[in-house]
Amino acid sequence: MADVVEINNVHQLDDFRLAWHALLPQTPRASFFHTLDWLQTYWQWYGSEQKLRALVIRSEGKPIGFVPLCVRRDRSQVGNVRVLTYPLNDWGVWYGPIGPNTTACLYMAVQHLNQTPRDWDILDLRWVDPAGTDPSSSAVAMQAGGWQVQQSDYQHSTILEMADTDWETYRAGLPIKYRQELGRQQRLLQRDYQVEIERHRPAGIAHGDDEPRWNLYDDCVAIAKRSRQSNLASGNTLSNDEVSGFLRDCHEVAARLGMLDMMVLKLDGQPAAFQYNYRFDGNLFGLRMGFDPSFSSNCVSKALVGWMIEDSFARGDQLLDLGAGKYVFKPCYRTGIATSQRLTYYPRNAVRGQGVRLTQWLKSRWSPKGATEKK
Repeated sequence: MADVVEINNVHQLDDFRLAWHALLPQTPRASFFHTLDWLQTYWQWYGSEQKLRALVIRSEGKPIGFVPLCVRRDRSQVGNVRVLTYPLNDWGVWYGPIGPNTTACLYMAVQHLNQTPRDWDILDLRWVDPAGTDPSSSAVAMQAGGWQVQQSDYQHSTILEMADTDWETYRAGLPIKYRQELGRQQRLLQRDYQVEIERHRPAGIAHGDDEPRWNLYDDCVAIAKRSRQSNLASGNTLSNDEVSGFLRDCHEVAARLGMLDMMVLKLDGQPAAFQYNYRFDGNLFGLRMGFDPSFSSNCVSKALVGWMIEDSFARGDQLLDLGAGKYVFKPCYRTGIATSQRLTYYPRNAVRGQGVRLTQWLKSRWSPKGATEKK
């Protein structure tokens, strides 16, 4: 017999740590963001204004999956609305239930939510992976529970697949313009500077190797502080005051779990560019990158990413996800684009939720794009 246990206190999830850890490798697109440690770290920093609704899906009393949800307040044109969503907040690009039984877990989650008081106005599940978990199946699971879900594209992520090939084959497949430019940039750096590259990838505490290398992390922060992104009002670089403490805590956790990967390029001993990743099971996720603008004419970011990819092939990495950012050089290296999807549900008796739905419908109908399509 299957049932659902709801957990509202993040510390009570410690009772399910072993089961969570066992199900993690079976989770589609599993990453550092799917770990219980990341959720608890995130909640420590940002959980005070949200409500945790983590659902433990059990069969015969044994956990077969977890559906981490939270209720947060988002601003809209009809005022603040309560949104039931995954606790990712755009830190990563993929999320979903923990474990292999995505459709069954979502179906059970809907049944549970239908039987409990509704403390939300809109369901908004973003970051759904159409490759690892068919969003149609997810939508079917929800519709089976009586929810009419809307599906839409959410983000486009740049990916580089490295499985079943090698560096030389991959490099030879790049457009000749990119290949020649990359080689030229790297040669010029090696000619004009003393080039030093450090890549730190601890194996984790389970292997007696959880060194966070704070000196190298501080190099990344120093570069981020000098980068152009640090001047953006809405920025969330490694050096941004609003997120720097959270990211430092995540850095320590990732090192302990063996899910950290960072690379720093130094020119004549000065940190010039960095790439900061999380890793899991051969897959890398590029959280942040940056470069010192005084080296912008040297294209240090492109050169560093090239060296990182070459080193990743040598290490046997399977996939590099460069995320949803719009760095102009990302198309140079990608082998494809992965599109996440969004599942949205507006309960009929949720006044604010229906207000948001109506507002969005009117906006799409009367926007210039909608007017063009109408003609």
